[in-house]
Amino acid sequence: MNERWALGWLAVGAVLTILWLALPFATGILFGTLLAFTLEPVYAWLARRTGRPLLASLITVASSALLILGTLSAFATQFVTRVVQFADTVRAQLRSGGQLSAWVDTVTGWLTHFGVSTASVTAQLEAGAGEIASRSAGIAGELASRTFAAILGMFFAALAMHLVLLHWSRMVSAVVVVAPLEPHYTRSLLAEFRRVGRTTVLGTVLTGVVQGVLAAIGFWLTGVPHPIFFGIATMLASLVPAVGTLLIWVPAAIYLFATGHPAAAIVEFAWGALLVAAACDYVIRPRVAGGAAMPTLLTFIALFGGLAALGIPGLIVGPVIMSLAVAVLRFYAAEESRKRSAH
Repeated sequence: MNERWALGWLAVGAVLTILWLALPFATGILFGTLLAFTLEPVYAWLARRTGRPLLASLITVASSALLILGTLSAFATQFVTRVVQFADTVRAQLRSGGQLSAWVDTVTGWLTHFGVSTASVTAQLEAGAGEIASRSAGIAGELASRTFAAILGMFFAALAMHLVLLHWSRMVSAVVVVAPLEPHYTRSLLAEFRRVGRTTVLGTVLTGVVQGVLAAIGFWLTGVPHPIFFGIATMLASLVPAVGTLLIWVPAAIYLFATGHPAAAIVEFAWGALLVAAACDYVIRPRVAGGAAMPTLLTFIALFGGLAALGIPGLIVGPVIMSLAVAVLRFYAAEESRKRSAH
């Protein structure tokens, strides 16, 4: 009995050691696992067509990695280029005789009553635009310096994705053997983890795509330059609920107002507030990212609580943890009810 007790504690220590060593790569491993759950239908189709599960897994992993890295790299390059161009344009228009210079003079005219000159405000704005342009190269360098960490994280994500696609059923069987719960409870928890992981990833992606499309339509209708580019920027910014998309469409509305298009600015602001932000973040996202068995209040707590505690990864981790917690409480209630009915 003592040997069994000691062996159990050694097993717990071994698990904690593994978790401690894997902690720096936990986000990548979790991301790869959830991607495997999400893309499992694609893997299953390829496995049936090729008759080779290993080849199907390698194709699925490699294709998804290339798609993610290619999209992010292309957008990052375009983003730095657009920021430099925009900053140079703003700096030119803030100079004497420029369109933005006249607007700043009008808006800040009332500051003269407090001893603030409009010329100093314009100069500070021009200097700020110049600093943005000059620091864009530094931003690009910072992105390059983080390339190794990103590649390492993607490596662990791809490895986890490959292993889960090939061996998930064996993993479940192994966990059932060592877990202290009843086998059917362990299997139910792992099934819930799989379901909510797939739902959360699909919900987050779907919400971002909808927000990007709606934002691009709004930019096109109101005459914002490069509506497709800024629509993609809105889609990426949607990873942060409510606040993220504001970083794109609010400056766009201000730009329209500053360039002499107040009606278009009002339309853009209303479009962004009602459709891009409110409708998507508070109607679409909770419905598609939350589980069917999880109350709406808990869905909001999972999304925003995960964001506050873990940052952007919390948008994925929060709903997963909340769904597992709800499942545990549901199992406990069912077990207690069964015991009471037995007595």
